[in-house]
Amino acid sequence: MLELKNVSFQVEENGAGKEIIKDVSLTVEEKEMVVITGPNGGGKSTLAKIIAGIEKPISGQILLDGEDITQCGITERANKGISFAFQQPVRFKGLTVKDLISMAAGKQLSAASACEYLVEVGLCAKDYVNREINASLSGGELKRIEIAMILARGTRLSIFDEPEAGIDLWSFKNLIQVFEKMHDEINGSIVIISHQERILNIADRIIVIADGSVRASGKKEEILPELFSTTAGSCKFYKGEE
Repeated sequence: MLELKNVSFQVEENGAGKEIIKDVSLTVEEKEMVVITGPNGGGKSTLAKIIAGIEKPISGQILLDGEDITQCGITERANKGISFAFQQPVRFKGLTVKDLISMAAGKQLSAASACEYLVEVGLCAKDYVNREINASLSGGELKRIEIAMILARGTRLSIFDEPEAGIDLWSFKNLIQVFEKMHDEINGSIVIISHQERILNIADRIIVIADGSVRASGKKEEILPELFSTTAGSCKFYKGEE
């Protein structure tokens, strides 16, 4: 289980501190799929980076299965079982797809074993397993390879920052199926940052973040009617109304 207790984060802007995350407390239960949504600029991606250890809070605590990991860096958190998929996947020139999936799995995989993960994310394995991670790969291809890496890791907590960004419609449909299968088969929790209704619809729970604060948290049946019955600008969650 992941717990955030009174977490805050700020950046320097014009010589003064600007608060991006404001006293956020939330939990993600074991084997739960949580989707974090809210308006652009509300702090969602920053919160994901804080959980992964890319950014450090100025106050508060982060607990993973009861262990305080607040001061742990990104590598230490990865070793403890946290995976993070970037909104824009990183390119690793000189490494092949098979190399990356083997690194994620923590052991040298055969081509056949690496291919199994590629098939899971809808890629024709024989066309990709020996491809170099360079500019020849599209954003959608990189996104699916990155998800294949997370599948290979099988971690306690998998975080995806707007996984739908930059992928085509077919890939998006396949992405939904991948998340559903992950949820069913992987013994871990999943946190997804997303605006997409189809991703929100597969969540166990939705958390709404606006202006750096948690505005709502509940089952999708409770949250979705408000999110999609009004425009974003008038949504009571975004405005902080009860």
